[in-house]
Amino acid sequence: MSRREGSLEDPQADSSVSPLPHLEAKIRQTHSLARLLTKYAEQLLQEYVQHQGDPFGLPGFSPPRLPVAGLSAPAAGHAGLPAPERLRLDAAALTALPPLLDVVRRHQAELNPRAPRLLRRLEDAARQARALGAAVEAVLAALGAETRGPPAEPAAAAASAAGPAAGVFPAKVLGLRVCGLYREWVSRTEGDLGQLVPGGPA
Repeated sequence: MSRREGSLEDPQADSSVSPLPHLEAKIRQTHSLARLLTKYAEQLLQEYVQHQGDPFGLPGFSPPRLPVAGLSAPAAGHAGLPAPERLRLDAAALTALPPLLDVVRRHQAELNPRAPRLLRRLEDAARQARALGAAVEAVLAALGAETRGPPAEPAAAAASAAGPAAGVFPAKVLGLRVCGLYREWVSRTEGDLGQLVPGGPA
């Protein structure tokens, strides 16, 4: 790509920051955040399972994959989409996750009030998903791609309805599903950003 307008005759243009290094730095920074949160998401899922009792965590236990209103796992064809579309999907999922994680935290406060570290991890996860979603939106803006506004979120209301009052086991399964989706989307975001990092996988 040719340099535009930043000729030696234009000292002000020369002193301005080229957008390309700025974009690369933003992508690297967001990718590093996603990689860190992928590790935290795995820790959250493990700790969540530890506090649910049997049959959670038992070998061979396969909980029902409850649908979560407004959020699903990354589609099988996600990797084949153009990068901006993948990042838009990542950002939308990360936007939907914080209210769901908040609902799970409230359920767990009732079911496991003596698990302060789990409750803190859930609170942190909601905040971190929000921060990563905003960072992905910033990358999209820097790429010049349109960002879609977050959809209306009936997800949290629907998840609240499946709380302990509706049954302890469904509430625990819902929490497991939300924590699993959090791990899947953060990991997927890490992978999508990794493909944009200079020198990363094609």
